[in-house]
Amino acid sequence: MFTLAAVIAGNPEELAPLIMPPIAFAGIAAGVFILLAFITWSFRDVANRHSQKTGDDDHPTGHH
Repeated sequence: MFTLAAVIAGNPEELAPLIMPPIAFAGIAAGVFILLAFITWSFRDVANRHSQKTGDDDHPTGHH
């Protein structure tokens, strides 16, 4: 049976190698968040384009 001292003094397990540097993971995550932010930004005025469905009569053209 292992004692606490034997576990602490023993060789630590070797970590598995990464497939790319850690900064690359951060870059990919940042790129995904920027892409999602752009997609969200592209839908910023959708509610105003469909104001007739909400009963809002303040649309500037009056027919949509």
